[in-house]
Amino acid sequence: MKRFSWTQQFQEKKAAGQASREYLSHLDEILYGFWQLGRNIILVWSPCEKGMHLLVVPHFAIAETVYDATPQDSGPKGSVLRPVDPLLHDLVAGPKMVTLEHLQDAAAHLGVEARHVTLPFSPGKELTHETINALVKRYSITRVEDRAVALFDIVGFSHYAPLVQVAQLNSLSYSVNTAYSKLMGRDIEIRFARTNTGDGFYIWNRDRGIDSNVDLYHFMHLVLAENAVARSENRNFTAPLLRTCFHVGGHYEFYQSEGLNPTTFSYIVGDVTIELARMIDQAKDGQILIGDFSVPMADKKVRTTLPVDSVDFIQRTQRRLSSLEDLVLGKEHVETIKCYLTGQKGADGTYRIGRYILSDKHGYTRRVFNAKVNVHMKSGRSIYLGIQDEQLQDFGIAEHVPSGSTMG
Repeated sequence: MKRFSWTQQFQEKKAAGQASREYLSHLDEILYGFWQLGRNIILVWSPCEKGMHLLVVPHFAIAETVYDATPQDSGPKGSVLRPVDPLLHDLVAGPKMVTLEHLQDAAAHLGVEARHVTLPFSPGKELTHETINALVKRYSITRVEDRAVALFDIVGFSHYAPLVQVAQLNSLSYSVNTAYSKLMGRDIEIRFARTNTGDGFYIWNRDRGIDSNVDLYHFMHLVLAENAVARSENRNFTAPLLRTCFHVGGHYEFYQSEGLNPTTFSYIVGDVTIELARMIDQAKDGQILIGDFSVPMADKKVRTTLPVDSVDFIQRTQRRLSSLEDLVLGKEHVETIKCYLTGQKGADGTYRIGRYILSDKHGYTRRVFNAKVNVHMKSGRSIYLGIQDEQLQDFGIAEHVPSGSTMG
């Protein structure tokens, strides 16, 4: 039997890699043509031999499915908001690759024509379905129901001189990058993405599921710890004072245009970011707020979906904190980390978790938890993140949740 040399194998792999890049570039040009500088959205696709089918719709057609215009006014102010079309919701929230029958049924329902594209390769062979999905998403929108998002907000940002603002944003970015590097050193991989809010960042994990959301919470409190260390080392306002909110919920993910092309990184907008923005408006300086959520999350270990609420979520984060012990913050080693939701002490001497009802200027109410993270160093020094329950006398209406305490 003839044996291939290492050089031959290398050349074959190199040639295959070059062909894949060419196929990917060719497909990108085709999708770009359908995108028409952002006018259209590619909702879903279906593979076929040497080709693919696409469901392409104008972006404004999606908005028109949500509003019923009145005869007097065709704008949103004169329109009646109606529920999202269930089929459209399933297309946006579901997988990008669907069967041809599903795609054709959706096209007929939306009143558009399915598009067929001939390709010089077969999807699933020369280019994997996962690779094609990732490319299609750049020209599409996606609905996600169970993603955790953290919001870091710099206190008093607008009152600082522009150069100080730049320094504070850079300091926060450094804390984010340092925390990410340390988690990677512990084999905790956060595929994080972030969007600048002007005076802070939204940060989320591109991966989904219980473990991915818990990892983001660990990432969040490591960012806060790195920021606290930076604040203790300088006194010239370079390291900002932060207030932080964390919530899990639904949102849309999309890619904005940059020049004449979609960006390579995504943006999010929806229920979870709206709630975070309203929470941060009422958060106190240095506070950590956790939204009141109950969301089905995928548990990849047992391959099922489990309902997870805020209290259960924090308990899960505490159980996995041992993986961060002996981490280095500044020049010191971490001994233990405790994260918990605060509450008042009951008559029996135990702590009950407190939940706060907040009302904003728009008349909306929401329930939140006050969170604390205590980082104890081997040197005996401790870093306390968040604020105590005793500092919340004028913070909303307090109530107690029926479940047991997670106090550490």
